[in-house]
Amino acid sequence: MSERISSPRAARSPVQLAALAVGAVFVLVAILGFIPGITTDYDSLEWAGHHSGAQLLGLFNVSILHNLVHLAFGIAGLAAGTRASAARAYLIAGGVIYLILWLYGLLIDYDSDANFVPLDTADNWLHFGLGAGMVALGVLLPRLRNEPAQQMTDRQPGIIE
Repeated sequence: MSERISSPRAARSPVQLAALAVGAVFVLVAILGFIPGITTDYDSLEWAGHHSGAQLLGLFNVSILHNLVHLAFGIAGLAAGTRASAARAYLIAGGVIYLILWLYGLLIDYDSDANFVPLDTADNWLHFGLGAGMVALGVLLPRLRNEPAQQMTDRQPGIIE
């Protein structure tokens, strides 16, 4: 009699792991955006808009709204990582949203009220990289593990055989 117990971590597919990793990074970035020192000019952090002078790592403009959006994207990624179909949808849809945000950032005047996030050149190219990377992960990563045990659909994790 052999015992086969699968942990939830071992059962996750590559696309689920990618969604979890992306989500965790977004949560981390959101938290870092609220830490003085890591966020320079923290005393000029505004709720939203181009008047916020705070910069994450001294490079990326941030605001409270910007940090909260990162937090929401992070929580969504962590939640999506529980199912392969949700993980794929999160990566592809989230990537498309970031590509749209990249285009938006290219078209607006940084000193106008349209720059409500706030965005700058560094943010724009980061958004492009995030968007392209997320879409690529969602499209290219397999939804299932490439293990023989995965093909045995009549066996369930945690069942003693």
